[in-house]
Amino acid sequence: MAECPVPRLLLPLTLALLVGGCSSPLVVHPPANRVEREALAFREVLRLGQPGDWLVIRGYHATDHLVSALTDAPFSHVAVLDPEKGQVIEAEGKGLHTTPLTDFMKKAHRLMLLRPQWATTPERQKAAVEKARSLVGRPYDFTGLVGLNVPDRYYCSELAVAVYAPHASRKDRLALVLPPGDMHFWATILWDSGPVPVGER
Repeated sequence: MAECPVPRLLLPLTLALLVGGCSSPLVVHPPANRVEREALAFREVLRLGQPGDWLVIRGYHATDHLVSALTDAPFSHVAVLDPEKGQVIEAEGKGLHTTPLTDFMKKAHRLMLLRPQWATTPERQKAAVEKARSLVGRPYDFTGLVGLNVPDRYYCSELAVAVYAPHASRKDRLALVLPPGDMHFWATILWDSGPVPVGER
């Protein structure tokens, strides 16, 4: 199935953001100590992470810059962790797929490891990973960039929430699409690499 193009309304919205500015950097570049930061993040994720946890990052790709600008947040992407296989399951422009954890770390300018509030038992966590894997191959939901959703397509945070859908309730008041920068409101922060100091960018 061919991927749907980015909605036309994103162009004027993006231009408006670029002209108006925002508090988060529009573009980030790898810091001088990138290798050390990636190694530390990898160790902490292996030490603290469990199946079904969320990895929320600020990435280097053009889409990451767009998401960060649109949401005015220091994060741009989220994936579901499967530490037992050393992978994440994520939704990107090429669709839902698995990525080796080491490769995912190379995309992260900043990283937060989150434990979703619904991940209360090993059974739920395992089921969340199995659900994410069952969705591999589905197309990406580009409308998620502006807070909309299309059935059977997944934006990155739509995937992260969908794997816990059986346990979410109306009182959670979840939006149709959560910005990656808001994921921590429905989770416990287990580890945060922190922003890259200005002098290291």
